[in-house]
Amino acid sequence: MVISMPMSLAAVWKLAFAIALLATIFVSACARAPRHSVPGSQLRQLVLCALGLYGVGGLASLTHHELLAGLIYGAGIMVAALAAWLSRGRDQEDPPDDDEPVDVQPPPEPDGVPRLDWASFEREFREYSERVREPSGRG
Repeated sequence: MVISMPMSLAAVWKLAFAIALLATIFVSACARAPRHSVPGSQLRQLVLCALGLYGVGGLASLTHHELLAGLIYGAGIMVAALAAWLSRGRDQEDPPDDDEPVDVQPPPEPDGVPRLDWASFEREFREYSERVREPSGRG
């Protein structure tokens, strides 16, 4: 049984569906991360569910059920976006990621202010600037 809609209604429906999918993806990427982390096993289950929905959508496409396939693909996209959002959650006791920049400060002097050896700095800077100015001999 094929459901036929007027062309303008079908176009409006497709546009609204596309906007809903884009909004779902945008929210999963930009919304505040959940306060608590979700166990990895549950995230894997969500991803497997999304892959299963993509597979069923593929079967629906192969059997020429385009409307059903589109809805199932959309559900798969929404489940994948949910998994992406949930994967961003972090508990307070989680250790920080290793790739986060660390502010490494030199140890402070006894009065708490680090000292800079200006004479050494100027000497090393002069040596560097002289090395840079020298022709490298490359033609």
